[in-house]
Order: sequence, then structure tokens, then C-alpha cells
Amino acid sequence: MKALLLVSLCGLSLSSLAQDDLHSLAQLKKEKRATTLLQLVQAKSALLNPQLAAVSALNPAADKEAASADQEASKLLLHGLPILVKDNIAIKGMATTAGSLALAENVAAEDAFIVAKLRAAGMILAGKTNLSEWANFRSTKSSSGWSSAGGQTRNPYNPQMSPCGSSSGSGAAVAARIIPAAIGTETDGSIVCPAAVNGVVGFKPTLGLVSRTGIAPLSHTQDTAGPMTLTVRDAALLMNVISGSDAQDPATREADVRRAADYTSGLQTDALKGKRLGIVAPLVQGYDAATRTLFWRSIALLKSQGAIIVENLPFPNMDKMGDDEYQVLLADFKSDLNHYLSTTPANVKTRSLEQVIAFNKNHAKQVMPHFGQEIMLLAQAAKDVDDPDYLATSQRAKQRAGAEGIDALMRTHQLDALIAPTTGVAWPINYKKGDIVSGSASSPAAIAGYPHLTVPMGLVRGLPVGLSFFAGAWSDAQLLNMGYAFEQARPALPAPKLLKKIAH
Repeated sequence: MKALLLVSLCGLSLSSLAQDDLHSLAQLKKEKRATTLLQLVQAKSALLNPQLAAVSALNPAADKEAASADQEASKLLLHGLPILVKDNIAIKGMATTAGSLALAENVAAEDAFIVAKLRAAGMILAGKTNLSEWANFRSTKSSSGWSSAGGQTRNPYNPQMSPCGSSSGSGAAVAARIIPAAIGTETDGSIVCPAAVNGVVGFKPTLGLVSRTGIAPLSHTQDTAGPMTLTVRDAALLMNVISGSDAQDPATREADVRRAADYTSGLQTDALKGKRLGIVAPLVQGYDAATRTLFWRSIALLKSQGAIIVENLPFPNMDKMGDDEYQVLLADFKSDLNHYLSTTPANVKTRSLEQVIAFNKNHAKQVMPHFGQEIMLLAQAAKDVDDPDYLATSQRAKQRAGAEGIDALMRTHQLDALIAPTTGVAWPINYKKGDIVSGSASSPAAIAGYPHLTVPMGLVRGLPVGLSFFAGAWSDAQLLNMGYAFEQARPALPAPKLLKKIAH
């Protein structure tokens, strides 16, 4: 163990990595940078992962890839820097489990499209992060961060508290400074919730800006990958890498035209000056007094930076929109998962949702010790995606979230973005009660397919809380700019105390 603590680079030690992000690491000299940083990540994982279960698997090929990167002459900014990806994203030669033992043999023959883009930028794929099994779409009583393949991910600010999900491991690994950045995926809340409760930045891009090829799906109508980082600048740096059109994902056909030339170019401390931000009233309800106090303190900070705040905005049909979404997701899950499983290697025995359900039942002791598979059963019985009722419901959900919701509010009140608390503080991990979420701002942008950024506001009772910025389609760069200005103005978020205990 002492050998692990001695790993260092240019004055960086295991404990001082708490202050380092992708942008600062990119300034280091490139001589053996990749190998030394990878060793640092591996050492941090060895120390912290037994307590957090954030990393599900390290990449056995990473050492060789880092050594090779150190031999290359490259001017790429992120060359040699490490990154983790959620374990529903394919890395060649590693299993893509989606958190389930049913996919333990699902070894990828090739990288996911975005992983190939990360490699092209010179980044080192250090491994996979744990997630809520099947992206939290298995049971109505699930516990976020638990999977049969990876165990229970825990919150670095308090390991008894939930890391939220489904990108639980990505959020916890970045918060614990095991890695400077990770990739998560979101259908509804799966990036922004774990980012918020683990005290990191999470960005869900516009649907179609980032490819889904090579990612185990939940819903083609809402799924997207996105960065989870220590800073907004790092999220912007990763958006430069992962955004873009992919011929295999029709949803991305506009990405090359719509994407920013450089998502970091507008990151200015005065980016909030004159911006009109609307507070969505239904998304501020349900929180305790301390969380509300922190939110209104953040509103005052936004005002001090020149933002114009429009309060108490309604959001019509919020509940009806959510009901429609659920029916759409059930049908999408069955259709999209069946297609994905049919393309997995021949040795993977679960080749349909029906077979996954049977596997779970036959291996209930390992797979369902805490909660069942009620959602999977509902999905199996759901309408097909070409059914007229499904098509009408899907169109109605997007209309209510987008044109009649976000778009209408922004147009009527001439807004640049909508804001709200991302969610409340993390709740205790409790397998009997499941997740107990006090509120969420994720659904409108998730259903509409619009971008959503969460930035830490501060701590409540020692636990992080995030502030959400969301707006219309393709407003990704503008949200990052505003989030950056807020981030630079607010007090720095303390690192988890867990790091201090280990450092001493």
C-alpha cells in the first residue's frame, strides 16, 4: 500500500490530485505523462474503490496503450490523459455488462463510436464505471448505484448515502478524484442526478449531438451520453471530442452542422451578464429549508453576475408529460434492448428482454437480492414501437416537454435558460425503501431531448446540491457558458472528507 502512496508526477501526489482536473493536467509535460497518470488512477482506484465500488473494471490494455501514447509526438491537448466510461459503453476487449450478470460475457469486438473519438483525441481508456443495473430500469423499488455485476456504488461525501443513478460510478469516481473525468449516459436524470449529489459537473447534451452506437440502450427517443467532470471547462473539452455525426446513428445527422467549433471558446466569467433566467416553480417545490436557502443564495449570486431572474414560472402538464414518458420508455426498452441483445456475441445467452427476465428469475439470489424486476415485466408487456398509441403518446410527450413547455416558456418570457435545483441532497441507501428522491429537474429536458447542465451550488449538511440550467435544442454551448460563469463566481466546493482521511 505504501508503494501506491508514493506514486507522484511533477509534484502531484495521490492526495493532491484532489485539486487537479483535465485542463490542469493537460498543462503538464508530456514525457511519460500517460503512463504516470494512469498509474495514479490505478493507485487511487486500489485505495478508494473497495469503499466506493465506483470502478467496475480496469482496462487490462491500458498500460500498453499509455506506454504507446508516451512514445507518440502529439499536439492534441488531451493526449495521454485518462478517462473512465460507464459500463454500458463498449470498450474493445472488455465486457459491456450494463451492470447485469446476464451480460458478463458480452465482450466488445470494437469500441463504441464515442470511445473511438476519445482514443482519436489521445485519451487513455482506464476502465469502466459501475452503474445502476440496466440503467435503473429494472424495478420500481431499485436502489441507485447497485448492480449485480458491480455491487453498490457509494457517495464519496458520505458512503452511507446514495450516489444516485444510473451513472453512479462515473459521478462517484470523479468526485473521489479517482479520475478527473468520466462519461455517463442519461435517459432521464442519469447524468445530472449523480453529478449533483456527488458534487461534480454533469452535462446531458442535446439528443443527437453525441452518438449512441456501441452503447447498451434504454430508449432511442431519450438516450444520450455526456461528460461528468470536476469543472465546466472539462465538460466543454470533452464535448469538443465526443460530439459529432455518426452514420450508424441517424439521430446525429445534424450534429456536425450544429456542434460548436470549440465549446470552450465562450467560457467567460461575464457570460451571465444580461442573461434572462427563468425559475420553474414546480421544480423548486418539495425541498427542505436548507436546500431552498442554498438555492436562493445561488439566485442572488446569479443576479450579482448580471443575470436577470424571472421567478415563479409555471410548467403545464408536468405530471401528464411524465405519465406519457413512462409508457414510451417501456416500449422503447423492449424494442431497443431486443435489438441490442441480438447483436451481442454468440456466447451471450440472453438475447432478448424475455430471456433477461428468465435469467434474473433463475439467478434471483445473485441478481435480485434487494429488489425485483417489475419494470422489466411491464416493458415486456408494452406496446410495440410501431403501434399507433405508442406513436401518439411519444409525440404528445415531446410536445408537452418541448414546444408547449421549455420552448413556450423561453419564447414568452424571452429567456436564455431555465433554472432549478437539480435534485435534493443524497438520501440513505436503503434496500427496503429504495430511492427516496425529494425532487428533480431532469424530466423536461430529458423528454424534449434538450440539453441540461448541472453545476454544484454548495453543501447542505455536508452533502452536495446542484443547480440546473436547461434550454432549447442545440443551446449546449450557451448553457456551458452560463454554467461556467456561475461556477467561477461561487465558492469552491470542498472535496469529500474521505480524501482527507486517506491523505492522513
